[in-house]
Amino acid sequence: MAKAINISEVFPKQAFWDMDCSRLSIERDKAIIIPRVLMTTNEASFSKDIAIVESVYNTNEIYSTLKETKERISNNVCRMVSKRYKKPTFLRYKF
Repeated sequence: MAKAINISEVFPKQAFWDMDCSRLSIERDKAIIIPRVLMTTNEASFSKDIAIVESVYNTNEIYSTLKETKERISNNVCRMVSKRYKKPTFLRYKF
């Protein structure tokens, strides 16, 4: 990434309630940042929340990071991301 980004100015602070945002790196910690920002999204807030993530990461980074994450991302979020990017649906949890 060409410029430094202050994570606490871009992303909701409550997503990182248990860690020091100033120690996170946009590149190195995308596996934490992307899922955390989308963890609490729903159909009503998805467009706004995903736009925040897309302001920093490209669609392939978002999709692949969520597909591989161990964070608690709902299957509904997985479906919304897949649909938005016109990619195969993936599920975090299988019942």
